[in-house]
Amino acid sequence: MKRLMFALPMSILLLMFSVATQAATGPARARLDAFATGLHSLTGHFSQTLTNVNGQGSKTSSGTLALEAPREFRWDTTTPYKQTIVADGGRVWMYDPELEQVTVRRQSTEEAHSPLTVLTDLKQLDKEFNASERGEKDGLAWLRLTSTSKDAQFAWVDLGFDANGLARMTFRDQLGATTEIRFSQWQRNPVLPPGTFNFVPPEGADVIGDVPQISIQPIRD
Repeated sequence: MKRLMFALPMSILLLMFSVATQAATGPARARLDAFATGLHSLTGHFSQTLTNVNGQGSKTSSGTLALEAPREFRWDTTTPYKQTIVADGGRVWMYDPELEQVTVRRQSTEEAHSPLTVLTDLKQLDKEFNASERGEKDGLAWLRLTSTSKDAQFAWVDLGFDANGLARMTFRDQLGATTEIRFSQWQRNPVLPPGTFNFVPPEGADVIGDVPQISIQPIRD
């Protein structure tokens, strides 16, 4: 579940970096296009709440995020625990300081078929998802995305937009659990520090998964 909770929202955001034109647009889609136009990189804050299928057991976390076209993202949870997710375009690194453990896997179609890879490529969004206007609620214009893939890990994703862009994201997985993410303090196209999307496992941490092989050259006399 942790993997889905991070991979899904970041993948949707990434798809928004390249705007596509739709024949029929409504208020929410128009705000999505306006938010994504000319977008190359993005930083912000998030607050995320997970609720189980019975509407109970809510768990809330918060932190910061950064994205850069075409496939790089960083998701740093700071409260109530620390956890870092970094996608460098080839692999996704998940670091849990409490466990002193790093899990690494290849960055694959799991991100491509998720609705934040959408923020960097709306043309791909239009291929991977069916979009429908959901009207106004809580002062936001809502757009619902449903995946065209039979193997989608979620039932639907709702994007809520205010005058400043994407304000909220709500999605339900196939088991009925619901996750709501509230976004704030967006900065469009910031110059990100070098190494933002490079992850080096901390000394002493256990590293498991698809670890990149390091080529060792023989020493020549």
